[in-house]
Amino acid sequence: MTEDIDGQAKASGHEAELAKLRREVERLSLFHEVGKELAASLDVSRVLQTIMEKLSELLHPSSWSLLLLDERTDELQFEIAVGEGAGALRDVRIKRGVGIAGACAASSTPVVVKDAANDPRFDAAFDALTGIVTKTVVCVPIAGREKTHGVIELVNIPIGDRFELEELPLLVNLAEYAAIALDNAHYVARIHELTITDDATRLYNARHLAFVLDSEIYRASRYGYKLSLVFVDLDRFKEVNDRYGHQIGSKLLFRVAELLKGHIRLIDSAFRYGGDEFVLVFPQTSKLDALIAVRRLRELLKSRSFLAEDGIDHCLTASFGIASFPEDGTSREGLIAAADEAMYQAKGRDRDEIVLAGASSGARVE
Repeated sequence: MTEDIDGQAKASGHEAELAKLRREVERLSLFHEVGKELAASLDVSRVLQTIMEKLSELLHPSSWSLLLLDERTDELQFEIAVGEGAGALRDVRIKRGVGIAGACAASSTPVVVKDAANDPRFDAAFDALTGIVTKTVVCVPIAGREKTHGVIELVNIPIGDRFELEELPLLVNLAEYAAIALDNAHYVARIHELTITDDATRLYNARHLAFVLDSEIYRASRYGYKLSLVFVDLDRFKEVNDRYGHQIGSKLLFRVAELLKGHIRLIDSAFRYGGDEFVLVFPQTSKLDALIAVRRLRELLKSRSFLAEDGIDHCLTASFGIASFPEDGTSREGLIAAADEAMYQAKGRDRDEIVLAGASSGARVE
């Protein structure tokens, strides 16, 4: 009899060891899959989706979410929501510090709630919205190198005695993987921004002009749209550098860039081409409509007093050349050359002029 009991105990202990080993293999496999995805893909959405799917397989919550922080509004929004009532959360936003998820984002520390109904941070409005009864909540922050990106929230998972010793560290580690993915996405976006942006003016640079103009010419050709390009050259800009120095000259370029960008449509694009030259691309715009827009910009430029904050009352004019697709050029190079030539004709006269490129009759001065 004693031998049978001992045998059963040994078998039970063996099964427990096997179960523990299987659990450890599952965890290692989880980290392997997530790490492999992180190393192989720059698609942050794909990495985050993998992380959340693996968490769901391991912990089996009734619902789980990944919320990202919108820095403009300081609100959490549901990037991924799966499970009961998930559809109702699509457009919900949570202020940082509000609710359990908001508290986690504000403190940037894990939050484990074993009895949601009696937790002062719990907001019952979410149960009313989703139709579920929240019993347990676990939130871990997605803490990047420089900021907290958001939180991972699991609802109604079993929270046993050893949860905080065994399962919570797993969640924290996976949240760190999510943070790495989001940090990487931020750095890649920043690198991309630096490659297409001019440092002095924060406008797009000439390299990006090539990409945008090729795209717009293709679109205009395919759908029969008009497309206009404007060259802008500041008049007597060298005198500003010579008189006030290059630092003031750079500030003037930045102010002009602000004016140009602030007074064109959302579908239009502004570029610093080089030196004191700018280019404006006006999609779906005829030469006549471009002329109307440029006349307005010219008057705005002339009426503005620049550099007043530096004790300098500087008025500025510019010379403009306008070319349109397809009459003045059917390629990027042709369109740029036509607008550039028109601008130089404006500059060669009295400056502060607008010249329209003309493929057959020559440039026409406005």
